[in-house]
Amino acid sequence: MSTKERGPRKSSGSGAGRTRTMNLAPVKATPASALGVLPGPPQSPRRHLGRPRLLIVGCGDIGLRIITILRDRFRIFGAVRSQTSAVAVRRAGAIPLVLDLDQAGGIRRIGALARAVIALAPTSPCGRRDARAPRLLRALRCARGGRMLYISTTGVYGDRRGAWTDETTPPAPANERALRRLDAETRLRASNWRAAVLRVPGIYGPDRLPLDRLRDAIPVALPAQDVVTNHIHADDLARACIAALYRAAPARVYNIADDTQLFLGEYLDRVADRVGLPRPPRAPWDQVRIAAGPQRMLFLSGSRRLRNDRMKRELRVRLLYPDVDAGLAAITAPRARQESAQAPHSTNAQASNSPSTDR
Repeated sequence: MSTKERGPRKSSGSGAGRTRTMNLAPVKATPASALGVLPGPPQSPRRHLGRPRLLIVGCGDIGLRIITILRDRFRIFGAVRSQTSAVAVRRAGAIPLVLDLDQAGGIRRIGALARAVIALAPTSPCGRRDARAPRLLRALRCARGGRMLYISTTGVYGDRRGAWTDETTPPAPANERALRRLDAETRLRASNWRAAVLRVPGIYGPDRLPLDRLRDAIPVALPAQDVVTNHIHADDLARACIAALYRAAPARVYNIADDTQLFLGEYLDRVADRVGLPRPPRAPWDQVRIAAGPQRMLFLSGSRRLRNDRMKRELRVRLLYPDVDAGLAAITAPRARQESAQAPHSTNAQASNSPSTDR
């Protein structure tokens, strides 16, 4: 394995098996709980011996999926903003850490925690430059660098009018959110961490389907005006993050997407058909803009077809769900089985209450 492809370094093992929480504060005798490091799940002392450490910043849905896969191979710290999220991190099998990257000062030093970092946190909420990436770097300033992944968005490419787009395509962000993402990418790639960047399109999964949009019958643009969308199943994104943790080259960019490119209307039709909801109506673009609202329009302002060759070739990712149809089938199959199991009981109950059955 080359130097660039070498995985995160394993810890030396000193202090392994201790049950107390590590004191991360630069001030002597500060309690660990005051730093936001919360007790992790009960674990055997042997389980920590020789295991590398991983820090996940912004440990939400994707981070929890990563924990589920890696918790027996890494000692994982999950950084979140609230105590409620910390409970989910602990239940998944990692050690929760409360960290607020919106604090202008007093950011905890967490550089001693791990030499491998996955940054899943979104950008700061406003402005053309991201404020969270530099604060994260300050929080990690105790470290000499290591391996970092930054999960970004394919929105940095801007509107490509349906053209094929790979990692060599120059970024052309068309809104402030995409500008902040590109700013964060640039800062983290240029830092001593030399972060690799994973650019991600629309994420879907069991709890990440546009059901509210379908129920609200928000229209989709007419076929001639519709935008091309790209997707990745949440499980495949988690697995791609893990592959990149070992194989991504420093400061290199990777598109993380499946093999389908669908017009938005086509995607929503397939979701609607799978879950048994009406397909969305079609309307002229001006009407769609009003009905969708400014937040949704951020995700409808770019049309592009993503190439994922680098992901497959360099990260060697083999998708569980290579297209949206496969992913939707896996999501809806358990629901169909559940409904099928309940059907006999429901039918009998209706029959017993029907006057026509009393003949």
